Amino acid sequence: MSEILFPEEKIEEGWLAMSAPMIIDPVVISAPETQSAASMLVAQSEVEFAVCDCCGLTEECTPAYIERIRERYHGKWVCGLCAEAVKDEIVRSERLVSTEEAMAKHMNFCKKFKASGPPPNPTVHLISAMRQILRRSLDSPRVRSTPNSPTKTITEIHGSVLTRSESCFPTLTEGLG
Repeated sequence: MSEILFPEEKIEEGWLAMSAPMIIDPVVISAPETQSAASMLVAQSEVEFAVCDCCGLTEECTPAYIERIRERYHGKWVCGLCAEAVKDEIVRSERLVSTEEAMAKHMNFCKKFKASGPPPNPTVHLISAMRQILRRSLDSPRVRSTPNSPTKTITEIHGSVLTRSESCFPTLTEGLG
């Protein structure tokens, strides 16, 4: 039999009803089931901090998840961002690359990035990074979104170059003169 507790009506049997009504269903559980359920809840709520071996990011994860990731990446803890970067490294490679090789490449990249320190001119650094991303995206072959979509040939990929039709500065200076 279910009992509904309303805050303004009942506060008894050790229950303190808050602003919302609570439905209480009595449930009978045997002692061994209670212990195993309680141990499962404790195991699920245990979390550890794991530091990424690539970038140094700290994540809060369960021990089981940490173990699965370490198995996948040969004993190393890799955060979600670096895992995606390793997958991208495998896809972008022109030859068949193992997960270990891709991870070594990414770890080397992270090590160089950490050692470089902050850029002297953040604006120039951002522009340079965007230029590098654009060049990489134009140089890498296109991936089909669906198996039936047509692929582009290398000449079509490399033939598409961003060009500027004309400068906007002459039109700005005409109004000033």
